[in-house]
Amino acid sequence: MKQAVMLSIRGRQSYQDQEPDVIELVTDGILEQVDGGWNISYEESDLTGLGGVTTTFRVEPDKIILSRTGKLNSQMIFQEGMTHDSLYQADFGALMISVTATKICGNVTQLGGVIDLEYKIEIEQSAMGTIDYHLDIKPKE
Repeated sequence: MKQAVMLSIRGRQSYQDQEPDVIELVTDGILEQVDGGWNISYEESDLTGLGGVTTTFRVEPDKIILSRTGKLNSQMIFQEGMTHDSLYQADFGALMISVTATKICGNVTQLGGVIDLEYKIEIEQSAMGTIDYHLDIKPKE
């Protein structure tokens, strides 16, 4: 069952020796119950620098998977305290990304919910900083 939802997204990227970069976005999305969890997806906009990309958060009991498809393709797996490697494919080429989740919380039902995700990121084996997301998911009226 798919349902239309309103997403309030706040993302903060803190890279070494730089001021944190904060992006806030309110957008339409789709909430869908799938085997063992929930998918929350939305179309990125040019404001995020990812126009032409579909982002999907898959929330399962012990992990969150962030997938992007379209102009770039990536899949990042977040399990608290574990490091996962993935390939980040964009127009300019591919990069090896490693993510280590320091906090994951996915409380999602058919009535909406909240996702909190914080992780450390390495690109091509170089520590880059931390990223955190907060999503509020509310059914559209």
